[in-house]
Amino acid sequence: MGYIQLPGLADVHVHLREPGALQKEDFTTGTKAAIAGGYTQILDMPNNNPPTINRKNLEDKKRLAKDRIYCDLGFNFGATADSIVFFNKVSAKTFGLKVYMSKTTGPLLVNDNEERDLIFKSWENPSPIMVHALDETLQEAINLAKKYKRRIHVCHITTNQISMLKRAKNQGLEISSEVCPHHLFLNTNDIKTLGPFGMMKPPLMSKKDQEELWNHLDVIDMISTDHAPHTISEKEDKTSPKYGVPGLETTVPLMLSAVSKKLITLKRLTEMLSTSPKKIFGLPEQKNTHIVIDTSKKYKIGSKKLFTKCNWTPFKELMGQGNIHQVFLRGEKIFEGGKFLTKPKGIVMGR
Repeated sequence: MGYIQLPGLADVHVHLREPGALQKEDFTTGTKAAIAGGYTQILDMPNNNPPTINRKNLEDKKRLAKDRIYCDLGFNFGATADSIVFFNKVSAKTFGLKVYMSKTTGPLLVNDNEERDLIFKSWENPSPIMVHALDETLQEAINLAKKYKRRIHVCHITTNQISMLKRAKNQGLEISSEVCPHHLFLNTNDIKTLGPFGMMKPPLMSKKDQEELWNHLDVIDMISTDHAPHTISEKEDKTSPKYGVPGLETTVPLMLSAVSKKLITLKRLTEMLSTSPKKIFGLPEQKNTHIVIDTSKKYKIGSKKLFTKCNWTPFKELMGQGNIHQVFLRGEKIFEGGKFLTKPKGIVMGR
């Protein structure tokens, strides 16, 4: 394919770790990793310490990010019984409401049925309710979305949720979903080699389930990295190893290798990495913004030259194809040949 030009990519599911866990990542290193991976727009998740569950914590994040980000950055808001009073006040400043209905990292688990009902009832904003809902918990989220006529987005979908997704779509529910690269390119056979570096939620699936995800890319709307960096020492901590893996810088070479194997077309890949996330989450238009990829290079993915602060990848030794050669943001070339050419030019996004 040689050099190809694509619109800037968008990832709606990223954990930049600031504030509260700067040893893992921060707004500067995380947005550098995004640009190096071809992403010009990303949305940060709310399960920080402190979590993004009130207007003050949201404004603090925006203030911390100003003049320090290389790509455009928006925020998702966290759902709790106490954060409901802020829903209308943050609607123009956020892009999604994240509801953790299954066990996860951080303090935002909502497992009370009455609280879940009240959250869905109270979110009257046009942006989607993003659900971390594993296994059959997803059906409850779907039922609540139907009850209150809410848009819903299924994070890191698993194979046992495909039938629920199809059924909800056929019934006319405004439902979208994402799949993560680690579930597409890794499976339970890799756990012995990866050890704690292969731990994430949802966990890696069987090879058969992995193939099922590939077979259903036609009903899954987008690819999101769920970029969730931890330090090497945190992952190797035998008493409490952390769940989550980085992914912003490795998605394009992995997915282009899949294009070369005819597992997905370049057109469909562009939809899943750019068109669909921007449309579904109502991201602002970025004029004169695009990326140039050198698709001629095939190589083993490694940890060297990563911009993410955690400095490791679970995809080490997998074959990738293509490097992000150039990134243009609003007409200005900001990245070329693995190097940043300007100071941070990203903006904090709002509706």
